[in-house]
Amino acid sequence: MLDIHAILFNMHILYSFTLGIWGAAMAFRNQSISGNYWGAVATGTILAAGIVLLGIIMTAQGLRTARTVTYYIYMSWLVIIMPGLYSLLRGRDDRSAAIAFSILSFFNAATSLSMTQRFITGPWAPEA
Repeated sequence: MLDIHAILFNMHILYSFTLGIWGAAMAFRNQSISGNYWGAVATGTILAAGIVLLGIIMTAQGLRTARTVTYYIYMSWLVIIMPGLYSLLRGRDDRSAAIAFSILSFFNAATSLSMTQRFITGPWAPEA
């Protein structure tokens, strides 16, 4: 499970970065946000929720990170922020919304990368 968690978390970093590039490309072309992008945003949110679920399972098995509470705070952010931005923008799909989603996607990628570099996402070890 530890390896699956690490793989999925790395996938989240790359996926968020890709969403950022895609959103920036749509904004640069002055295109509205497509249904494909909305599906990708939903998929990214589901991916983050799956990572949290895996973290809950590992915590229930007695594994902990050095900063478990911080891990869950950051992961809560990653799960709720994209749907939250959609809600704040009231479903707008214009150029400025594409820019907002692009910036947020890059921020999520940077946040996730920072979590791995500061060992918030692991290593998971039995509780002492």
